[in-house]
Amino acid sequence: MLVFGLVALTAAVSASAIAYWLNRDAVLTRTQDAALDEFRKSLKDDTDPLPSLPTCSELREAAGRMADNTQKYEVLLITRTKDAGSCPAASDKDLFTLDAVPSSLRRAVDQKRPVGKGNTAPYHLYWQRITLDGTPYLVGGAKVNGGGPTGYMLKSLDTERQDLNSLAWSLGIATGLALIGAALLAQAAAATVLRPVQRLGEAAHRLGEGHLDTRLQVSGSDELANLSHTFNRAAERLQKRVAELSAREASSRRFVADMSHELRTPLTAITAVTEVLEEEADSLDPMIAPAVQLVVSETRRLNDLVENLMEVTRFDAGTARLVLDDVDVADQVTACIDARAWLDAVELDAARGIVARLDPRRLDVILANLIGNALKHGGSPVRVSVRTEGDELLIKVRDHGPGIPEDVLPHVFDRFYKASASRPRSEGSGLGLSIAMENAHIHGGDISAANSPEGGAVFTLRLPMDTSRIASDEAEDERDRDRDRDGSAGGERDGGGAKGKGKGKGTGTGTGRDEEGRP
Repeated sequence: MLVFGLVALTAAVSASAIAYWLNRDAVLTRTQDAALDEFRKSLKDDTDPLPSLPTCSELREAAGRMADNTQKYEVLLITRTKDAGSCPAASDKDLFTLDAVPSSLRRAVDQKRPVGKGNTAPYHLYWQRITLDGTPYLVGGAKVNGGGPTGYMLKSLDTERQDLNSLAWSLGIATGLALIGAALLAQAAAATVLRPVQRLGEAAHRLGEGHLDTRLQVSGSDELANLSHTFNRAAERLQKRVAELSAREASSRRFVADMSHELRTPLTAITAVTEVLEEEADSLDPMIAPAVQLVVSETRRLNDLVENLMEVTRFDAGTARLVLDDVDVADQVTACIDARAWLDAVELDAARGIVARLDPRRLDVILANLIGNALKHGGSPVRVSVRTEGDELLIKVRDHGPGIPEDVLPHVFDRFYKASASRPRSEGSGLGLSIAMENAHIHGGDISAANSPEGGAVFTLRLPMDTSRIASDEAEDERDRDRDRDGSAGGERDGGGAKGKGKGKGTGTGTGRDEEGRP
């Protein structure tokens, strides 16, 4: 509408200005030509009967006769009189005096020009437009050729000014009407072109936000209608495709959850048998003992993998929940290290009295994965420091190993990612750091990985000091999902993670105890 208005305003103002100046020039030219022609004829006709040296009264009579005309102008005659003086005779001495005539006009009228081919008379008629007391006037003057008085005329142009003012007002009104018409035209254009485009943009925005049921109402058969049809078809195909992918993803999650749950029953029996075999390892045949030890370690690894898969499934299904408690962070870190017999390999720098409201089980999972990963793939000693920064809790785990290659850093938290493809059967499933990151996210925090300038890798855990608001938001979201969904796509079959009972280093409670593999 602004563009339409500016174009219409520019066009209307330009046309009005041109029309005004053309009419002004035509009106003034017509008026002055008629008055000057009348004055030239009257000057000759009314001054010819005068004697060469007329009296002042004769001049005034002649001026009066000249002023009695249809053009309604006043006359002033000047010439030498019988007493060798000068007598300015005016038809209206109160209105028109010699002082009203510009000096430049008087000099031009009195100037005698040489007669030649290009000039047939020594004196000519000159005119000028002036303003007296706010009123416009036309002033003309000429000297009678062949001897005679000098005459001046004064004609008011006030009538012409009023006519031109009326014309200006009319043109201004026409310009305003043109502007209003342009606004109405712009409104019509917006209704037929711009608003459908705006609705298309809004629909595309809603579609991008995930509202796949967004459709446009189609009317007409123009290009915009065809575009709306295309958008609706694309949205429909996208919705079907997303529904198919969602169904496949839900099926995959259910498969992983069902498989993990079904594996737990035989794993429980196998674990019990392996524990018995491990206790009797000293009395076994030396040829059988290595095989027994291999079975024990692989059984534990398989048990950890199943627990990790179930934990990942809970995160994917959105069923993982926080169980909050006030936690002394230093005590929690110490308990995590002590439970896994890492006291000799880990240096702890944590001030007492730092209390945060967190889920202690999930914090233990995060710490176990970060510290275990540093011990396994980094270099001793591993240093754990606990600090607060505003409303955030910062826990840094640093090792003294070779660090993490730059091409590996972006992927260390990816699921099943292992830095060395040549070791696919190395200890660890590649889920540990991923589970640690998910547990940080559920707290509203994050984990970052970097290389220390002094050498070694540094993992930084950031968590809010109080996650009560996050837990309440998750509970509200869960209630909303319960109202909207028909069923869960692979939820949790039973309570929290089972306790690992293995002996030695790396044994502890909770799920997600597998450490991420890296060089």
